[in-house]
Formats: sequence, structure tokens, C-alpha cells
Amino acid sequence: MTFDFDHPPDRRGTDSLKWGRYSGRDVLPMWVADMDFVVAPPIQEALARRVAHGVFGYSAPWPSLTDAAVEHLSDEYGWAVDPAWLVWLPGVVSALHVACRSVAGGAVTATPVYPPFLSATPRLSTAPLRRGAERWEWDLPALEAALTPETRLLLLCHPHNPVGRAWEEGELRAIDDLAARRGLVVCSDEIHCGLVLEPGRRHFPYARLSPEAARRSITLLAPSKTFNVPGLGCAFAVIPDPELRRAFRGAMWGIVPHVNVLGLVACEASLRHGGPWHRALIDHLRGNRERVMDAVRTIPGLRSTPVEATYLAWIDARGTGLPDPHRAFEEAGVGLSDGTEFGPGNVYRGFVRLNFGCSRSLLDEALARMRTISLTASKFSGVQ
Repeated sequence: MTFDFDHPPDRRGTDSLKWGRYSGRDVLPMWVADMDFVVAPPIQEALARRVAHGVFGYSAPWPSLTDAAVEHLSDEYGWAVDPAWLVWLPGVVSALHVACRSVAGGAVTATPVYPPFLSATPRLSTAPLRRGAERWEWDLPALEAALTPETRLLLLCHPHNPVGRAWEEGELRAIDDLAARRGLVVCSDEIHCGLVLEPGRRHFPYARLSPEAARRSITLLAPSKTFNVPGLGCAFAVIPDPELRRAFRGAMWGIVPHVNVLGLVACEASLRHGGPWHRALIDHLRGNRERVMDAVRTIPGLRSTPVEATYLAWIDARGTGLPDPHRAFEEAGVGLSDGTEFGPGNVYRGFVRLNFGCSRSLLDEALARMRTISLTASKFSGVQ
């Protein structure tokens, strides 16, 4: 089967949050993590069948959906999951908040990080990742120093948004050693697990490290990023420990709504029948990643590290000499995510996040506009 990722539907003037931000302006939206692509045909067909039923009452996950989730985790990641461990939710963001309410005490995370991590609890400590010569890395002494006497939860982003790291087993074991020594539960957001771009590599779930790690874990998953169905509102947590699972369910009660029935339908169709579309998607994203990396290497003042996973590039634009790169790129017609949203204060001012889950033509135009404004700035700042 072949899929056309280079001629997506025109989303301007629709209900699209991504495209609506710049309605009426010549600004290309490369910000929110929402791809422009038509979803896999089996997902569309499953949704059409469910809509034809005509009744949309409260719904609960059904056995074949649960089986699909368990089988997918086993087949893709070698992870044996008991169906009883699953807790269904309308999204990973609400699940982050629930996790913070189900574990008594404060939380810690590493930045830069997906902004909802920073607002999930007022009792949050942060430590910066370290940018090495080739890629972003953990600074474990800084992470441990950020722990307070009340810290009981580590919020892990795996694969990491925005730096694009697919954490390796050895790195996860180092995190797990810290968690074990300091008595931390690890809530691992693995929503981008299906978007590992490195050939020959696959995602390694944190909870797979050991039975002990599993007992101290809450893993958050969803089809939304991998299969491009974020608007349908469906996610699930994998929580092996029964007491932690009860606490999580208790924290949901009266706050978290039922999962969207169409989201549940799309989830099963994605996991059971989305494979061919997904493989084609990964090929397209790899090509887009190389376009971004090639551009960053040749545009004055930009720096980045290889994107191992996700369709998001974290770009350091401080070298351009632009006082506010995010605003300058937006004024030049490219709407990126502002780095200041990914950490405390203005620590990441001058960084931007670019979503390359789009057509090649749109990406090339965005990169050309970024090149123009960066070259103009370099003439005044002396950047070579």
C-alpha cells in the first residue's frame, strides 16, 4: 500500500487549532504536535462504522480493545502487560495531573520538557538536561540535587519532547537506580513511543527494566501522536502495582471524564491495522528530519542535535543574534513553539521547537523563510 504524505488536505478555515492560530496571516504553523496527514484508512473505516450505529452513550473499553493494547505492547516492545494493569483516560495531559495527585508529595522533572509537565503540580522541582557534544543527556547529579525531602514522583518524558532523545536502556537504568535509592515512583510519558526514527532501534519501556521498576511505575500511552488522532481523546495508563493503581483511579474520580467512544474505536483500529501506514509515516518523517538537520547545519546561528524520536526538532537559535528568535521567525512567516514554554523562567529563551510532521513542500518553505531571516540577522551581528 502507498500513502500520500505530501498532499494533505487544506486545514485552513477548519476547526484546526494548529492552523487557526494564524488565521488570515501568511504564517506557516509548525508549532503544536499535530501532524497534517490523513489517518490510516482502517481508522477512518472503523470510525465510519461506529458513527453509522448512531448511538453515542457513555462507553467503556471492550475486550477486543484491551486485547489489542496488550498484544501491541508485547509485539512492538516485548512488554508483557496484564490487562488488569490498564486504566483508560481521555488524554496523557490529564493523566500527568492524576499521577501527581495519586502520589503523596512533590515531583521532579528534567527540562526542557513538554509544557504540561511544568503545570501538573505546584510542588515541582526541575533540573536541566545537559547538552553533550552529540546529543542531550541526563545530568544525574543535578537531578538528584533537585530532589526535596517531599519529592516522591519523577516525571519522565520518554521519548523526550522536545529534545528528541529516545532514552537507551542504560540511561533508563541510571534513572531507575536513582528512583530506587530515593523511593520515587516514576511516571513515564511514552506517548511518542511509536515514533523512534533511528533504523534498527525500538522503544524500550521504562517498566520493562525489572519487576521492581514496574511496581514503582505509571506508564502513559496513547495512539494520538503515532497515528495522528489527538483530537479523539483516548489514552491509557499501565500501572502494575495494585495499590498505586487504586490511588490513581481514586484521584481520577469525579474529575476525569469518560473516554470518547470514537477515541476508543480509533485506538483499536490503530493498534490492529495501522502498521502499513505507520511504516510509511516513519519513512516520510525520516526524510523530513534530514531536511531539518541539513538546514540547521547551513543556516547561520542555528544549532540542533539529531532527532532520534518524535517529529519535533529542538533548535537553538541564540546564535542568530536575533533578540527574540521566536518572534522574528513568526514575523518572517514561520510559527514555531517558543522555548520559554519548556522550562522555568526564561532559561530556554532563544530556543524554538519545530514540528516537521507535514508535507515536504511546507517544510521546505518554512526552512527557506527561516534561512532568509537568519541570513539577514547575521549580516548585522557578524554571525558566519
